[in-house]
Amino acid sequence: MGNVLWQLLRREWQLTWRRPGEVLNPLVFFAMVITLFPLAVGPEPELLQRMAAGVIWVAALLATLLSLDGMFRGDFEDGSLEQWVLSPHPLTLLVLVKVLHHWLMCGVMLVLLTPVLGMMLALPWTVIPVLCATLLLGTAVLSLLGAIGAALTVGLKGGGSMLLALLILPLYIPVLILGTGAMDAALQGLPVQGYLLWLGCLAVLALSLAPLAIAAGLRIGVGE
Repeated sequence: MGNVLWQLLRREWQLTWRRPGEVLNPLVFFAMVITLFPLAVGPEPELLQRMAAGVIWVAALLATLLSLDGMFRGDFEDGSLEQWVLSPHPLTLLVLVKVLHHWLMCGVMLVLLTPVLGMMLALPWTVIPVLCATLLLGTAVLSLLGAIGAALTVGLKGGGSMLLALLILPLYIPVLILGTGAMDAALQGLPVQGYLLWLGCLAVLALSLAPLAIAAGLRIGVGE
């Protein structure tokens, strides 16, 4: 089973290099939103700091949402997804590898861009580690929850992106609140451990339950 999961992760990595646009588009969107924001509201450091948490988290949320529609669609169109469903291997583990790859290519890459982009919003270096930690946990939850919507809409030929957004955005609200709350607390010099623990709890809960929901959604999508 371990060899199967490794080969699947290796396959996803190779497909990423064949379709680099699917990875670059969310990252470019994330960078453009944060880069253009100071030009729109002005260069005042205090104003940028007050709004930085909301801007970064909304941009990360939308960038993640932008990459979700194609998570399973390519496998559905070439018939690979049907083979997953019919495979004797646990579908929950197979989809977990898919979500892990999405998080590495989207969530982790967003975290790597964040220190540089945070400087454009006048964030002090003391809060950058908090921002990276919250994004690391939060984007994992976003990928897991988003994969549920992607699984439920994988069989739709048109309008899947809009329905996906309607299904997933309400589930993203707790992550958005906790992420921005941690940033605001860090900027004010208050403890942030509580926010990080809650984000960690959400990540563990999503990791435990989301693969089951994703597998069920994929079975419905392929018409088993």
